[in-house]
Amino acid sequence: MSETLYERVGGQPFFDRLVSAFYRYVEQDELLRPMYPEELDDSIHWLALFIAQYYGGPADYMEQRGHPRLRMRHTPFRITKRARDAWLVAMNCALDEVRNELSEADFLEMEAYFDMAAHQLRNV
Repeated sequence: MSETLYERVGGQPFFDRLVSAFYRYVEQDELLRPMYPEELDDSIHWLALFIAQYYGGPADYMEQRGHPRLRMRHTPFRITKRARDAWLVAMNCALDEVRNELSEADFLEMEAYFDMAAHQLRNV
């Protein structure tokens, strides 16, 4: 059995660093910040668990929160092309911050996944 990306990056701490970096960019973005609750701790927690699970980590997200249902969870928000692009900028900046912890193949895989997910969640 091949090693998962989760295992290759050293587990949950990597995803915690990635998501913390992402939310630092969200906090500075005038378009994105209003879409999130005032206190970001829960958002950080859930996104880190979700991404870790997606990349082969434990099923903690699913066990604690149920199926991700990404489209349903994002329907309350107006995700325009501009909002999608802002989200991608924030996530790509965060990904750049941890790039030295990833192989080139893993970096490209994550970059492609975030791009695909952002495009699929656009709803306006």
